[in-house]
Amino acid sequence: MPARSTAAQRRRAALRTALDAQLAALGRPPHDGPETPAAVLAACAAAVLDAYGAGLRPERAAVRAAVRGTLDELAARAPGHSLEVRVPPFGAVQVIEGPRHTRGTPPGVVETSPEVWLGLALGRAEWAEAVAAHRVSASGERADLSPYLPLRTGA
Repeated sequence: MPARSTAAQRRRAALRTALDAQLAALGRPPHDGPETPAAVLAACAAAVLDAYGAGLRPERAAVRAAVRGTLDELAARAPGHSLEVRVPPFGAVQVIEGPRHTRGTPPGVVETSPEVWLGLALGRAEWAEAVAAHRVSASGERADLSPYLPLRTGA
């Protein structure tokens, strides 16, 4: 009987599949770079941003995988529950140490689009500029993500 795959293995496989689908939609060959989870995540996010930049609609699975992966990376680097980072409709995480909330909206909220989020995560956009241009909604005293961005996820 074959071994059951773990949730992490399934997520990695879904990320790789989404990356290759996005590359194919861009007319590019499958990913041939490093196979580390961080490198595949960075390549997927970059391919999604390339689709946006070309005026194309990115593959939904690739956007979902890239957003969720980068939000997970942010949560790992800035653990806590005082700020909620939302990238609708694909995900939200709570980050940064501070007062823990138990009901309703947390004391701090950051919300942005998938395109802007991935640009920030990869360093293709600057936090202060995105906030000033109202491409990011940030409220609360811990709502400054500039110390954590870009994520430098491997590419």
